[in-house]
Amino acid sequence: MASSKEFVEFACEQLKDAGSIAYKKMFGEFGVYCEGKIFGVICDNQLFVKITPAGQKLWPHCPQVPPYEGAKPYFLVEDVEKSDALLAFIRATCDALPPPKPKRKNAH
Repeated sequence: MASSKEFVEFACEQLKDAGSIAYKKMFGEFGVYCEGKIFGVICDNQLFVKITPAGQKLWPHCPQVPPYEGAKPYFLVEDVEKSDALLAFIRATCDALPPPKPKRKNAH
């Protein structure tokens, strides 16, 4: 089941105080970005966040499951309601991720 745009917009609205949040449709679901870094995906109306040591330290008991068949595990954020703990978790995760790679220019 694909995610609804309404859920994606709601989740991103809840996270907006963590930084510049954006989403992009990818493979029928959505990638979620903070300050240009992809930090998670929304699949089946659920938010999955990349696993980092910083995130694991803040939420050690957060379930870790793959967002889709064949994917590596991500943190499953079961409650996307805005909270200080959720925002700190997203900021710590994004801070731990490498910067996005520069886009290559076409040689044509």
